[in-house]
Amino acid sequence: MKPVIILLTLSLGWVPALHAELKLPALFGDHMVLQQKLEDPVWGWDAPGTKITVSFAGQNLSTTADAEGKWKVKLTPMVANSTPQTLTVTGSTKREIQDVLIGEVWMCSGQSNMGFTLQASWNGDLEAAASNLPELRLMSVPLLGTQELQNDFKGSWELSTPETARKFTAVGFLYGRYLQQILHVPVGLINNSWGGSNAEAWIRRTTLEQDPHFKLLMERNTAQEGILDSPKGRADSASALEVWKEKSEKAKAEGKPSPPQPSDWLVSQHRAGNIFAGMLNPTIGYGIKGVIWYQGESNVGQVDEYTYLFQSMIKEWRKEWGQGDFPFYWVQLPNYDAVKPMGCAGDWASFRETQTQALILPKTGQAITIDLGEGTNLHPQDKLDVAQRLVRWPLAQDYGMKISYRSPQFKSLVIRGNQAQVTFDCYGSKLHPFGVNEAIGFTVCGADKVWHPATGSIVGANEVTVSSPDVTAPIAVRYAWANNPVCNLYSSDKLPVTPFRTDDFK
Repeated sequence: MKPVIILLTLSLGWVPALHAELKLPALFGDHMVLQQKLEDPVWGWDAPGTKITVSFAGQNLSTTADAEGKWKVKLTPMVANSTPQTLTVTGSTKREIQDVLIGEVWMCSGQSNMGFTLQASWNGDLEAAASNLPELRLMSVPLLGTQELQNDFKGSWELSTPETARKFTAVGFLYGRYLQQILHVPVGLINNSWGGSNAEAWIRRTTLEQDPHFKLLMERNTAQEGILDSPKGRADSASALEVWKEKSEKAKAEGKPSPPQPSDWLVSQHRAGNIFAGMLNPTIGYGIKGVIWYQGESNVGQVDEYTYLFQSMIKEWRKEWGQGDFPFYWVQLPNYDAVKPMGCAGDWASFRETQTQALILPKTGQAITIDLGEGTNLHPQDKLDVAQRLVRWPLAQDYGMKISYRSPQFKSLVIRGNQAQVTFDCYGSKLHPFGVNEAIGFTVCGADKVWHPATGSIVGANEVTVSSPDVTAPIAVRYAWANNPVCNLYSSDKLPVTPFRTDDFK
């Protein structure tokens, strides 16, 4: 019997090869948008050795599937085109992708404030009603946390309509709508976000393991894995799930809402490398213009780590894509928590500083939202103003528009007696206090390092004189340095001043 079994096994093993079928990733489907002015990669799988031909816009490219069945070609760069075209791929079978446009493609990534839907935002019903835009295309990557690198996902491109836009990321949609209507080119948006996600989940696991900067982070991660992946951990998880099922059935019978399902950290958005493997890896290599990012709430308690972590993530993504330093723009965390007396700093203040420090990287930018948060709501509903501030960066930096885009930032400090003279870089604009003539939101301290509220008077276009009757010899100044600060300083173009401190106190 053994020879028969072996023969049958071998025969079954040859079935995929005998009935090979061309396969393309979900990214390559009807209504897709290709990035203009880029050598757009097109890839897929077929039987090893199969000749593949890709035809599009007068181009005919050929290659051969490698030993693992993978193949890839790169299209010659093309300019934006709103005329629907067909992309044809011929291998062991033939695929025709219809209604392909050429324009601008942006990845929309981060955690829940990026995933926050249009229908849940302020005036979401009106924004959705204004979303019937056939040249704006939307795609969402399903949530998947795993340590196994994925090469595809289930998804499809959709035209922007009131039905599709209302379920899409609000920040992403509004950002993309501005681009499409201002640039008059097709725009493709890929929503690749997961609420509550940690930045370390968005980075390749081996990258984190090999970098000594992440030694403590990975020690914590590994310890958690050991606990949860042990027989006791698995048993406890199964037990918690059974208890949840019983409570859910009872709640359903009583007409009450079901309690939240217990999460499995091992397949969650918190475990290092999980989202990279499950959600990001399948999208790597698709031609994009850049990334917009709204994340950080889940890492607020890791201020010391996040400075390096965030910058490493940006570098990692650019390296993985192989497109060079593509634009990467993010939203700085807004005001949140109870309003406390000035001088009572919090983790959010320090965390915002780590985000600002990432501006040292080329082709980066941040939208300041210190005035757009809600003290008791981690998910502020005003996403329109967020998108407006964010989209100014690419319009100015990447598309050549003469438009204000950057919030004023601290430049220098000079102490004169009991006054601190603060100079800002206003990037062509000038300072403007909102509501009153006084600049509100400053604190100063002396050698005792005790912070006191200070008054600020604007001098000229870009300077503020700061002083406090409680500090006769100031040594440092802070502005908007609290979880939920009261502050009112803007540029004359209505962009809020970037929170800052001149000290380096722990």
